[in-house]
Amino acid sequence: MEEVRVFCPATIANISCGFDVLGVALDSVGDEMVVRKTEKKGVFITKIEGQDLPLETERNVAGVAGLALLNRTNYTGGFEIEIYKKIKPGSGIGSSAASSSGAVWAMNHLLGSPFSKTELVTFAMEGERLASDVAHADNVAPALFGDFALVRSYTPLDIVPIKAPEELFATVIHPQIEIKTSDSRKILKTTLTMQTAIKQWGNVGGLIAGLLQNDYDLIGRSLEDYIVEPIRSILIPGFDKVKKASLDAGALGAGISGSGPSIFALSRGKNNAEKVALAMKAVYETIGVEHDIHVSKINHEGVRLV
Repeated sequence: MEEVRVFCPATIANISCGFDVLGVALDSVGDEMVVRKTEKKGVFITKIEGQDLPLETERNVAGVAGLALLNRTNYTGGFEIEIYKKIKPGSGIGSSAASSSGAVWAMNHLLGSPFSKTELVTFAMEGERLASDVAHADNVAPALFGDFALVRSYTPLDIVPIKAPEELFATVIHPQIEIKTSDSRKILKTTLTMQTAIKQWGNVGGLIAGLLQNDYDLIGRSLEDYIVEPIRSILIPGFDKVKKASLDAGALGAGISGSGPSIFALSRGKNNAEKVALAMKAVYETIGVEHDIHVSKINHEGVRLV
């Protein structure tokens, strides 16, 4: 096999209470990439459609992640990458993670899969380092593993895949503004009270337990963020109104997707998720904010061939 085309899923990171350690892959939103072997050594971005992004390897997250993998192999050739972007950069649903994960997954596949998914996460994290100055894994891990992924530890890297309940759906609304992850991280507090930490730990544990037990009510009760959301939400127009409308429409819970500006909600069943979408949309239409909206089941595979 000399060439593959892959689907690279969008992701929701943090999932309210799991800052930098928890994410989930979406099934209906994502990029596509074509990756092919070349005789020339190196990683070369030959085409980008959908967004204005750099073709230079060292300035493109897919190129940087790909080089991280290539430098760990004895392969004497290289790879060409075409990127078809459908996830807008700065949208909060893992645009850089999709490109980074898709590149390393496809390269690994073409080489006969010498690396594990956890090793692929380490390579993809280098793309995240370029995008946000921090090599976080809460987007690239679910993009590569599918379903939910818990980053139990960064040193050493320890990823725990968690299967999503079958009836769980996500609704994501993206107001048409861009918030760079690197900027949104700068406003976060670096200290917190023990009381706040205890409440957050309880929600992280409750959310994981709810997912494992298919307990939708527990999932909903645990989707509360006491650390990041109170600060980042001020950057997102109409956040409080959108969240309230989502809950009133039947969502289990709602919060900021990644660093924003997208807002996510989790619901039991597609019908509820679509009702939540209408409620979210109504808020932004009322206050005059242009937006995109997605309703998606959870992606169980991660990056996949198409």
